[in-house]
Amino acid sequence: MTADGLERLFATSKIGALVTLKRDGRPQLSNIVYHYDPGARTFAVSVTDGRAKTANVRRDPRVSLYVSAADGWAYAVAEGTAELSPVAADPHDATVEDLVALYRTVQGEHQDWDEFRAAMVADGRLVLRMRVERFYGMAGPTG
Repeated sequence: MTADGLERLFATSKIGALVTLKRDGRPQLSNIVYHYDPGARTFAVSVTDGRAKTANVRRDPRVSLYVSAADGWAYAVAEGTAELSPVAADPHDATVEDLVALYRTVQGEHQDWDEFRAAMVADGRLVLRMRVERFYGMAGPTG
């Protein structure tokens, strides 16, 4: 499968497995909802401060994102280096604005944006961004 074909797998889903590295070097996997911007070759994910994946990224920013085709016979992995935004501290700070934009892109409109903004601060949310350095994977069976 070509790099373009692998990249297209990321456009067919919003859910993947984010892989970070634990202190002992073993992978830690989390199912996540993501947005992929093919023009910038960048993924954006809403994460929570204090969770394992966030702590792992702060220690070692190398991450991978795994997706599979709906039939499970093809998969793609995007590797890159993650960057974390500041933790949301105010309902109208830049991080919350990024989280609003990410939500709109992935889910659409929220029923109550004031409630959403307050929850982002209360949850200690932030945005993980990963620029793709490499794609790899495998096409499904050819019949």
